[in-house]
Amino acid sequence: MKPWVHLGSAPVPGSRDELQLWQRDTEFSIRVRGTPYDLMNSRQHGSEEALADLALTGLTAAAPRVLIGGLGMGFTLAAALRTLPGAAQVTVAELVPEVVTWNHGPLGEVAGHPLNDPRVTVAVADVGEVMRAHPAGFDAILLDVDNGPEGMTRAANDALYGPRGLATARAALRPGGVLAVWSVEHVPRFTDALTRAGFTTHVHHPRARHGKGGKHTVWTGRKGG
Repeated sequence: MKPWVHLGSAPVPGSRDELQLWQRDTEFSIRVRGTPYDLMNSRQHGSEEALADLALTGLTAAAPRVLIGGLGMGFTLAAALRTLPGAAQVTVAELVPEVVTWNHGPLGEVAGHPLNDPRVTVAVADVGEVMRAHPAGFDAILLDVDNGPEGMTRAANDALYGPRGLATARAALRPGGVLAVWSVEHVPRFTDALTRAGFTTHVHHPRARHGKGGKHTVWTGRKGG
């Protein structure tokens, strides 16, 4: 078996963590320095694609505006672009600039170079800042940040997945808009938090790979009119 090759590292703004990009043959992995497991892997992206499919199927706007929080390896973005019409506008908020660089470079091919699509705009920024800057600005918001809301009891995570963050997301949605959240694990209290925040909520458990592998969790919440 071929060895893993380290392609690059990137500090995570506002934390002590560092992301590392690795490659073994045609397989890519993004990991947090000092941990043995994959944060993202190019062979396991079924649930990331499901995040887009669950959020965007059924949108009725002729020119929907979509916000994706977290670029990752580009699989959620690519799935969204396959679903959305030509008049759509997609903003990707990515906090780590090197992740954007990796997606323009070695990672681009694995998801089909979605950043080259003219419907896409990248904001190197915290997704919370983008939501606050665009009240009633989006038909759908897709969040794949910090492995999901399992850390919602931490003060640093409350700004996105706690009551304040969910209120911000709701305010950034148009009437009938959808908030979709990806998580590596099921967090029952987050289902209750979405409902309390005013969303009609559904919980889904897509596979990490298409039709096999472990199950992840996607919440979809629709904003009432």
